[in-house]
Amino acid sequence: MTALPRGESPGSPATDDDTAAADAASEAPDHDDSHDGPRAEPGERAEPSADGGAVAGEAPDGGPGPESGAEGAPALSEAEAEIAAQRELRERIEKRKAEKDGPIDAGGKLSGTAADLLAAVRAVEGGQKPATAFYDSPAPTPARRTTAPAPAPVREQAPAPRAASPESVASVAAVLSAGGAPAALGGPAAALLGDRAAELLREDPWQLLALPGVGPEQADGFARALLGAACGPDDERRTAALTGWVLEQAALRGHTALDADRVREALAGRGVSDPEAAVQHAVAEGVVLVFQDGPEEQEDQEQGDEEAAEAGAPGPVLLGLDRYALAEESLADGLARLVNGGDKEADWSEAAAAAPSPSAAELIRASAAHGLVAHTGGEAARAEPAALIAAARGLGLRALGAAHSVDGRRRLAQDTGAPEAAVTLAGLLSGAEGPGRDEEGALALDLLVVLDAPQLDVETGAMLVESLGDGVRLVLSGDPGVLGSAGAGQVFADVLAARACPRVSSRTPDPGPVGELVSGIGIGELNQVEAPGKEVVIVPVRDAGEAVHRTVQLVADSVPRALGVPSEDTQVITVGHGGAAGTRVLNEALKQRLNPGPGRFGGFDPGDRVAHVPAPGRTVPGVVVSADAEGLHLDCAGTPVVVPQDRVADSVRHAWALSAHQAAGMRWPAAVVVLPGDAARGLSRPWVYTAFGRGERHLSVVHGVDQALPRAVAEVPAQERSTRLRALLEASQGAQEPVER
Repeated sequence: MTALPRGESPGSPATDDDTAAADAASEAPDHDDSHDGPRAEPGERAEPSADGGAVAGEAPDGGPGPESGAEGAPALSEAEAEIAAQRELRERIEKRKAEKDGPIDAGGKLSGTAADLLAAVRAVEGGQKPATAFYDSPAPTPARRTTAPAPAPVREQAPAPRAASPESVASVAAVLSAGGAPAALGGPAAALLGDRAAELLREDPWQLLALPGVGPEQADGFARALLGAACGPDDERRTAALTGWVLEQAALRGHTALDADRVREALAGRGVSDPEAAVQHAVAEGVVLVFQDGPEEQEDQEQGDEEAAEAGAPGPVLLGLDRYALAEESLADGLARLVNGGDKEADWSEAAAAAPSPSAAELIRASAAHGLVAHTGGEAARAEPAALIAAARGLGLRALGAAHSVDGRRRLAQDTGAPEAAVTLAGLLSGAEGPGRDEEGALALDLLVVLDAPQLDVETGAMLVESLGDGVRLVLSGDPGVLGSAGAGQVFADVLAARACPRVSSRTPDPGPVGELVSGIGIGELNQVEAPGKEVVIVPVRDAGEAVHRTVQLVADSVPRALGVPSEDTQVITVGHGGAAGTRVLNEALKQRLNPGPGRFGGFDPGDRVAHVPAPGRTVPGVVVSADAEGLHLDCAGTPVVVPQDRVADSVRHAWALSAHQAAGMRWPAAVVVLPGDAARGLSRPWVYTAFGRGERHLSVVHGVDQALPRAVAEVPAQERSTRLRALLEASQGAQEPVER
């Protein structure tokens, strides 16, 4: 790897002015990408604590996007359409489950405590015991549109929760004030808990935990103010609410279920004296569900008794929220349906023979013979699913590719040569992009390729497979080395681990020094690479203040002058949002240098680079154009977007600097990765792999973590997420040998 003398940048003297680092050291570290980041920026999930315990975190409301309904009907935003689709999916799943004679088909081999827990669940499901819903059911599902929206500009709208009457809000606010809670929570509480919200909060003050951003300390204080000596740490209302809260926090960290022992440990850490009884009560009340997934029979009778017992032992007892349990079971069923469907006799041999690479040919052949295929590879391998889409369209099939980001859609459109063949996955599911749906509500497709598949969470995955008709081919394509989804689950990793379908591994390497460096990181090696054209440059720094100075220097002067990449095509990526060299400080410094202004539009000026978050987990880069009474006007990759004034603070932020989670699924001509000293604890191999791979032509590393970087690459793999999808896939289909190409 090419290293410059300390303090130098490519083609730049070390005397460039920097006005931004003066107060950089005043903010405590807040690495939201690290294992101990306490909160999430718009579009990101909260990260886990180092010990795996629950960490308070919240994602912003889903927001806005183009959506228009039937003629004369009010327009639905993209986020509203997504929520409507999720509600419709859950209703279908619940209806299907209600038609079954027995309870959830999970946990047939329980004993002792686990059997008691399962018995409680079955008592609830069988109607012998009331199951009081802890979270109120959503509002009725609005109609989903099936046609593309009218051209932009688009006014962004927050998804509308159930309307609460002014009287209800006022009564809830009065209860909140009596308990010392902010009266401003009256509207959200009334919308979430319904017309009886005030009464429910008086009876069970810990219902307040259902509101985003409310933690156990706040809920306990509220309860003490209302109930006085009548409440205590073992109050069943408190323990039930805490159990649900622990699992909600786990979902923010990517888990769809947790080992029951971890839940009990978390409850004990919150002062619950009998966590076992608390869990049983939460299960009996329907707050959580209990599962135990594992093999029903010993697979190898010739093993020794002890080994055979281990091989046939069921998995751990897991606790989960119904929304993720339903989504994972629906997703497993849908994937099994795709595996067993499709035209297995299709002959695509001529299309495969004309493919641009051997790996593309293998992918075409596998897709012809199977209803579900997994495709893995780096950035260069994205040309292979593009070739598959082009080949399928050439055969007269309705083929489409869906990317995670607008940038991914743009690159896919270039690779296929057919802009109409590329969409974003969110736009496809909402109806804002793509062919629409047929009379049965299924997407009008024969083949769908989902790129950036590691960004697929279980709820989106369930919506996706429920939207595909019988006989549709689905290809999940992505790089297993990158950071996972912002939402709960690890769909792509679970599909690969379960060997649920053929797997085609690309043999197309990423080109150039950047590609060579990133490929090594993927296998745990941080190698030096030859970079004669300054494709990879290391800029050593002593502290966070110097890191900010060098970053601004690189973006504003050095990279444009030495490499010909303009500032607007260079993306800064850092570990967290807080800290002395986090995204907040870096964005302030870069704005002062690149687009100074008073921030007269709610902190923004025309020309500011911003990240628009239309829904949690999705980041759309844009540029501020103007503002008026209607809201903040943005240009998002050529699409005009208007964000209402009351949504700007929640869904728009400066974006000269992003976190690696926000940058996933996107690329820029040049990337500057900033690693100040306090970033060391937030580094992992997937983080480094993702961040270093965002630059197409050039990568600068502002390096202040010494040996923590190679150590993270070699020793800190992706954090394990606790999910049920792999076990469900293995149980429904049995493991298949992967098709390695």
